[in-house]
This record gives sequence, structure tokens and C-alpha cells, in this order.
Amino acid sequence: MRFANPQMLWLLLLAVPLLAWFLSWGWRRKRTLIAQFVQSRLLAQLTVGVSQLRRKIRLALVVFAVACVLLALAQPQWGFDWEEARQRGLDVVVAIDTSRSMLAEDARPNRLARARLAALDLMRLAKSDRLALVPFAGAAFLQCPLTLDDQAFRQSVEALEVGIIPQGGTALSEAIETALAAYKEDADNYKILVDALETAKKAAKAGLKIFTVGVGTPNGELLRVTDESGATGYVKDDQGNVVKSRLDEKLLQEIATATGGFYLALRGVNSMETLYEQGLAPLPKSEISSRLVKRYHERFQWPLAVAIAALLVEMLLPERKRAPRRRTAVVAANAELRKAVAALVLFAVPFGVSATPSSARRLYDEGKFKQAQQEYERLLEKSERLPDFKEAGKKYQDGKHEEAQQEMSRALEHSKLGDLRLHFNAGDAAYKAEDLDKAALHFKLATIDPDLKLQQRGYYNLGNTLYRLGEQTPDDNGKIHQWQNAVESYTNALALNPQDTDAKYNLDLVNRKLEELKKKQPKQQQQSQQQKRDQDKQDPKQDQQQSNPDKQKE
Repeated sequence: MRFANPQMLWLLLLAVPLLAWFLSWGWRRKRTLIAQFVQSRLLAQLTVGVSQLRRKIRLALVVFAVACVLLALAQPQWGFDWEEARQRGLDVVVAIDTSRSMLAEDARPNRLARARLAALDLMRLAKSDRLALVPFAGAAFLQCPLTLDDQAFRQSVEALEVGIIPQGGTALSEAIETALAAYKEDADNYKILVDALETAKKAAKAGLKIFTVGVGTPNGELLRVTDESGATGYVKDDQGNVVKSRLDEKLLQEIATATGGFYLALRGVNSMETLYEQGLAPLPKSEISSRLVKRYHERFQWPLAVAIAALLVEMLLPERKRAPRRRTAVVAANAELRKAVAALVLFAVPFGVSATPSSARRLYDEGKFKQAQQEYERLLEKSERLPDFKEAGKKYQDGKHEEAQQEMSRALEHSKLGDLRLHFNAGDAAYKAEDLDKAALHFKLATIDPDLKLQQRGYYNLGNTLYRLGEQTPDDNGKIHQWQNAVESYTNALALNPQDTDAKYNLDLVNRKLEELKKKQPKQQQQSQQQKRDQDKQDPKQDQQQSNPDKQKE
């Protein structure tokens, strides 16, 4: 077995465990959030028949379906058939002049180097075409036969250099004949790319289409050569005159026109793109090769079908267990009993409103904090009995301390606290409703819950409430008392969770406030004492002033 897209297997190894962890975390997080607002006993009653195992199975089916989809995207394949693959394209012969005239530097770095680069550009464009290479000077030969092997053609082009053909000159006719010999005898079309040719008559009669490419400039350039000692000189003819090579563009245009091609000057980086797109690409292509290839059978349908089946099972699998038929009568009787009890309650309290955690939470989310507080407190009234210390207080005031202690113990024995999480929620709603005294009471009760996490949150919120109560207290001593209690609450919160940065920040803030307030108190006391002394000094003076007129009258 093989995979057409094996990279998808890496995604399978990474995504599936990550998805499984995310779904598991979401499931646990959901249960935690529900537990914060609903008592465990009440939650068990509300979820009667819900199977936690089936929920886990449904999550596992989703993860399994995603894994199968990713496996299908990897395109598994096994089994194959042999098929004949036919390739269509052009046969293109590239003829390049390698005479000494190609040393001219009017095309950088020189004409031959520029022609080699142009041939490689053409190879890059002719992906489905066969290419051949014919170098020519005083003679011509087939250096690279028609081939689809780009590496072989590249090596032949890079091996071109001046002097590869010892015989000097530019034997264009031999280059054309060599190009004709490179084609198959049954070829329907003949195409050739050359740098310069003398004649095109023979090529036109043979059906050869020529596209000429001029390398260099019409003004020409002197031919420089370097001897064995490294000295640079110029090429001279037999009479000792310096040889200057010029590009004959007119001749090249006539050759191309005679065969139905066109002339193109090799300038810029897009010259070969223009030649291929406008000249070679529109020509009719013929079958140039055929070979047997393996065609693998696609098997992605199987994992995809399994994924669809898993998703269907996940959708149809109920979370609740089906009740046994033998208990139908009992269930029906219980339903009738519940209806009767509900009717009795409605008759006894016709104007009562039933409070539920969901209704209180809805009021809280709507910003109706006072109403939410009342809903939570109504729920607490139904489920708890707070201790009544009235009798104990009376006996204590009468001096009967032992009897007062006994009454207090009896009141505590008959008391019953409700769900402390409801106290926490009621405190939160009271805090938002600016009822800070009630908020402090509820948060204080929440701190005795055995759940350490709820305790920590209760202490933190109690500290915030006491701090705000201190801010609202006009008396400095009362303010200090409230803030010291807030410091104690923050300290308890940090003891339960040392990583709570908010509690640490608030603790530092309240401590600074306390220090500033305590520093102000001695100054205020000194000012009040000074004012009292000044008042004492002014009173005798006023008496003296009042007695003077009497003396004058006398």
C-alpha cells in the first residue's frame, strides 16, 4: 500500500490527539461549570437516565471519524494496472554558431555565453518537447540527438565553446543538413532555432520552419583573444587587419520569413518566452514517445465511508438509557403522583413563585442583580435552617450564662445550612447590587465549604467586600477595622492559592492604604488637641473682655 499524499499522515498524527484532548477538556470543563450552579444531589436527579459512558462513546466516534477523513485525504492506494502513456510535443533542434565571431562582447559576457543561456531558457519552457543540439562553425555535427532528458541537453549546451569545431568559418548549409538528419523520417513538421544562416531554400522545401535569433549588435565588436601568457589581443585577418564581427539582421529576417518563421533579437530576459509562446507553442504537436506506467487503484473510499458511518452512529446514539418496559406502570404512577403534588402546591400557595438556580442565573446574566440575589436567598430559605439565638440571648442578658450556652448548643444542633455554593452566588449578586452587608454575610458562609477552591474564591470576594465597606465607613477606626479584616481574608485566599496574583495585588494595596491611614491619625489627634488648647486659651480672654466694660461703667 502507498499514499498519494503522505504529508496528510503527519497531520493525522498531530490533529487527532489534539482533537481528543480538546473534546475531553471541554467535557470536563462543562461538568465543572454545571457543578458550580447545581448541587450534586440535584444534578443527579435532573440527569436521571443519562449515560456518561454513551457520552464518552459519542466523543470517541467524532475523533475516530476525523481520523478516517484525514486518512482518506492521504489517498491510500494498493493494486495497480499497467497503462500505455503517450506523450505529444515538438521536435526542436537548436543550432548555435561556435566560430570565433561568437567571442564578440557586444552581448555580455560574450555572444556564445549569451547563446548558451538562451538555449537553457528554451529548455525550461519546452517541458514536453524533445530537444537536439547542433554546434556549427566551418562544419557542423549533432552533439546531442533529440531527447526528453533535460540533464543530457544541459550538459551538451554547457560544453559548447569556441574551437569545439577546429575548422573555422560558418558552414550554415551543413548546420541545416545536420538538423534535417536529426529528425525522424516520418516527422510531419520540422522546426529549427539558429543564430545565423545563409540560405533557407533547402529548409523550406523540406518543410523545415526556422526561427532566427540574433545575438549581438549590427555595429559589431572587435574580437579579443587571450594568448597563453595571458596577454589580450585582437583577431586579425591574413592582411593583418583587425577583424570586427557585425550582426546581419537583414539576412536573418529573410531566412526566417522564407520558412514561415520569424526573427527575434536576443535582448532582455523574456526573449525565449516570446519565441516559445508566439512561435513554437501554436505549432501542431505530434506523438513523440510512449511508455508503460503504473496506474494505482484509489482506495480512499473505504476510510471515507467508515467516517460517514461513525458520524451517523454518533448522531443516532442517544445519551439517555431506555427505561425497561416492566417499570412502565410504576413510572406512570409516579408521573400521576407528581401531577397531584404539583396541583396541591399550586392550590395551597396560588401566588407563590418557584425559584430555581437557572432562573437566578438568568436574572444575573440580564444585569438584574438585586432580583438574582432575592432568588438565591429564596432558594436558601427552602433548603436551610439558620440557628436561632434569641432564647440564648435572653438568658445571657438575665445572667444565666450556663443556660444561655445550652440554648446556643441546642440552636446549633437544630440548624441546617443549605448549599454553600448558593451562598457564594447570592453574595456575588448582592455585591453587584451594592448590598455589601449581605454580600459579606454570604461570602463568609461560603468560606466554610469543604471545597477548597470555593473557599479560596469566597475569601477573595469577602476581602473585596470588606474593603468597599471600609471605604464607605466615615469613621477612621471603623475603616481600619474593616480593612484589617479584608487583609485577613486576602491572606487566607493566598494560603489556599499562592498563585492568585489578584489577591496578592489587592493585599498589597490594602496594606498601603492602612499604613497611610495610620500615619494620618497622629497628625489628626495632634491637630484636635491643639485646637482644644487654643479654645481653652481664648475662653479666659473673652471673660476678661466682657468684664472690662463693667469696670468702665463703674
